[in-house]
Amino acid sequence: MANNTIYPCLWFDGNAKEAATFYATVFKSVKILEEHPMVVTFEIDGKKFMGLNGGPQFKFTEAVSFVVPCDTQEEIDHYWDKLTADGGQESMCGWLKDKFGLSWQIIPANIGKIMTDPERGQRAMKELMTMKKLDIKRLENA
Repeated sequence: MANNTIYPCLWFDGNAKEAATFYATVFKSVKILEEHPMVVTFEIDGKKFMGLNGGPQFKFTEAVSFVVPCDTQEEIDHYWDKLTADGGQESMCGWLKDKFGLSWQIIPANIGKIMTDPERGQRAMKELMTMKKLDIKRLENA
């Protein structure tokens, strides 16, 4: 079972199980832990989540997002393509919304190092501001 004692509860419009099943196609390690009519608990890469079938009253916003650090461009491409499929939406600077409206940041794992580099940090930031899906090489070579 997941080891995080504090975990997010995500409010879905009656499709929490569908969301958990979808995330199982995106991430390598997803487990459905429990399923009840109102709640589905699941684990993504060892982190616990609760999906609540709460109804249409509340929607996800960009005020909360999940960050996925990626070591390679192939990883970025994989997560970007999977999470924007079937109605997801691209945004700027590595942000996107999946088909459920949940926001994700798909970023290079070394983004902090790139952005704080005294010689290329500002150039990399200017480059990043022009991108939707991030390009590791363009950022590293800025």
